[in-house]
Amino acid sequence: MDAEIQRLLDIKACEDLVVRYSHTQDWLDTPGQSSCFWPDADVDFGFFKGNGADWVATVMPHEQEAVRRWHMCTSVIVDVDGDRATGECYGIAVGTQKTESGDLVDNMYGGRYLDEFEKRDGEWRISKRTYVLDWSTQFPNAIEAMTPEEFALNILQIREPGHPEYREI
Repeated sequence: MDAEIQRLLDIKACEDLVVRYSHTQDWLDTPGQSSCFWPDADVDFGFFKGNGADWVATVMPHEQEAVRRWHMCTSVIVDVDGDRATGECYGIAVGTQKTESGDLVDNMYGGRYLDEFEKRDGEWRISKRTYVLDWSTQFPNAIEAMTPEEFALNILQIREPGHPEYREI
């Protein structure tokens, strides 16, 4: 029973990493993003191939360029073998950009993360990540048109780290 409980705790730790990856990118939490990867992790997104430390240094300034960003990971599956694990999940990401004409446009990407995790000194982090793009689309941003004054919703503008609504989890 103890081994099965430990296996479930390890799976949950890896699942939390996958979710924290999205959470820290969306809120521009660079230290949080760094905590998802071992510095020597092997990371391959196609446009970027390098280690975990360089990935964070590359992706976080890129994320800050977006007016808004939104990442979601789903259907996470993890298989643990001792201090190593493999995992896969689907990811959807949307980034709002301002065009040269001043209009807002949303770029949406759907793909999958092929992960390897490693537990070092009791801590799980991503040791290898390959991103595979399955589809993408672009559409006009409609957030302002869909939220008139009589149907106002809270809209976040996360332009830099340290947003007052951010909760480090």
